[in-house]
Amino acid sequence: MVTLFYFCTMATKSKNLSVFDFKSIPSGRGKKIGLVISEWNSEITEGLKKGAVDALLECNTYLRDIIIEYVPGTFELPLGAQYLLESKNLDAVIAIGCVVRGETAHFDYVCQGATQGIQEVSLHYNKPVMFCVLTDDTIQQSRARSGGKYGNKGTEAAVGVLKMLGLKDRLK
Repeated sequence: MVTLFYFCTMATKSKNLSVFDFKSIPSGRGKKIGLVISEWNSEITEGLKKGAVDALLECNTYLRDIIIEYVPGTFELPLGAQYLLESKNLDAVIAIGCVVRGETAHFDYVCQGATQGIQEVSLHYNKPVMFCVLTDDTIQQSRARSGGKYGNKGTEAAVGVLKMLGLKDRLK
């Protein structure tokens, strides 16, 4: 479970965690990677998508090998990831969503369901399904982490997925 979250940890006020030497990241050449993206909070999820796609391309993933599909919300990300893995012969999936805390417990249920579901899909298919879900208290915090002053968690998720695929390749 730790590896799912290693590259999607929260940025701190003093550090942008999305700065990488892309030459040191395993190549995405020949890897088929899906992005399943929540339509809810699309301002944020589209920023995360841009960060992920840009990083994958920077690491030599072919654009034709990046498969993008949308689901209604963050709660649907695990099933969307499962559908992608079942139908597209992918090496990995990045699950992109954003849940902003509101006045009810809805936040907690959606976050917990998405987190558990994404982990279960990853373990069931034995393929990386990266958790790229922002779970912020305010929309401003989400903006800061989807291409703003604290970097882009989409970038971090793409780097994480390539590192996990590199690990899997090395251990074959």
